[in-house]
Amino acid sequence: MTRNRLSDLTSLELSRRGLLGLGAAVGVGAAVSACGGGSSGTPGAAGGAKIAEGAYEGPKVELAFWNGFTGGDGPFMKKMVEQFNSEHDNIVVKMNTLEWSDFYSKTPNAVASGKGPDVGAMHIDQIATNAARGVIVPLDNMVEALELEESDFSEPVWNAAMYQDKRYGIPLDIHPLGFYYNKAHLEKAGIAEPPQDRESWEAALTELKGKGGIDKPFWASATWPGHLIFISLLNQFGGSLYDEEASKATFNSEAGVEALTWYKDHIPEFSPPNVSNDADAQAFRQGTNSLHWNGIWMMNDWSKVEALEWGAAPLPQIGSEPAVWSSSHQLTAFRQAKPDDNKLHASREFLAYLSENSQTWAESGQIPARNSVRESGEFEALEVQSTLAAQLDHVVFPLSVAGIGDVTGPTFEQAVNTVVLGKAEPKAALDAAAKKADALLEDNRKKYTA
Repeated sequence: MTRNRLSDLTSLELSRRGLLGLGAAVGVGAAVSACGGGSSGTPGAAGGAKIAEGAYEGPKVELAFWNGFTGGDGPFMKKMVEQFNSEHDNIVVKMNTLEWSDFYSKTPNAVASGKGPDVGAMHIDQIATNAARGVIVPLDNMVEALELEESDFSEPVWNAAMYQDKRYGIPLDIHPLGFYYNKAHLEKAGIAEPPQDRESWEAALTELKGKGGIDKPFWASATWPGHLIFISLLNQFGGSLYDEEASKATFNSEAGVEALTWYKDHIPEFSPPNVSNDADAQAFRQGTNSLHWNGIWMMNDWSKVEALEWGAAPLPQIGSEPAVWSSSHQLTAFRQAKPDDNKLHASREFLAYLSENSQTWAESGQIPARNSVRESGEFEALEVQSTLAAQLDHVVFPLSVAGIGDVTGPTFEQAVNTVVLGKAEPKAALDAAAKKADALLEDNRKKYTA
């Protein structure tokens, strides 16, 4: 069954560093919409402009490409940009890489001042907000010119970049949670295969603690990535974060309580208390714990540890149906004070190149969104990426609703934190968080429909 239920999260790196507030950009975004036209097909919007056909053969142009790939994925994107430049004498792409927190706060200011980028990459949960603010523009005409269709991509990631019936992103990748395991620990405990359901998971913990001699085989983090694990479990138990219109929180449902209870019940038998941010990942690096849920991007981190014997598998299905939290980087185009047809044509060529050649990007620890790349022999040879790609029919993406990312931190993420730290019971924490979320969702409706 294809999953496209509502999930929510502020962008990966923002959430990981606790930088959830982008409120400073709201006023700037309003100014962008006022001076540049909203999200309709006004000048500067790719969705409303005719794009020339064929390869770009016009005068030499320079494209500003902004993104937040400051980690281990950065060199791979740099390689792709350099390769594109080497193959195009009349297009020069200049890449500006910022921390994601700076990218999301500074880009609206740059666009408002007429000094913004031409194209960029943006997390999927930021698409609707930046579309509503007029920071990014529709790509419908560009997608039509590129002859891209839903059948070229995984269905959930193709649909996830739509806002008010317009397309604002071309999918570049999908990056879900994965399940990592210590091979040596499993072998010592007599476990032949990594657990993939609730029964085998709970049996594995018992064997790892007993025969395997691992006192705390699964560390339940109170922070990152605990809220992403909660989203996955919530959907596995048949729940969702919000209703389909994102008008009311539903994460305090019976499914939500069951999901959070199952997660926190690993403490104290199988997890130490008070697991801080990234402490669970550090324990896995050091061979202290055995089983670990984290993003696909962590594979490069594990690969650097010579003594670590590890493997990857899809998340176990703990509830009644498969589900896994995921995000995606989407290629976007930004509103221009003075639209340039040549730059628009060149931008189309560059974004198409990134999409068509995303095998290089897959090597950075991503799953290509494009089917043709993902179905290639080269991708199949990437063991971890191809293994975690088996989850794509069950990924949980955020709804495309403006301001939805601002609801995450102070609501269900905080509830997960307080419950795992033993400061509240699941039902009470989720109920309080849902009440706060409903108020924030109402504020968003007023803010983005005014």
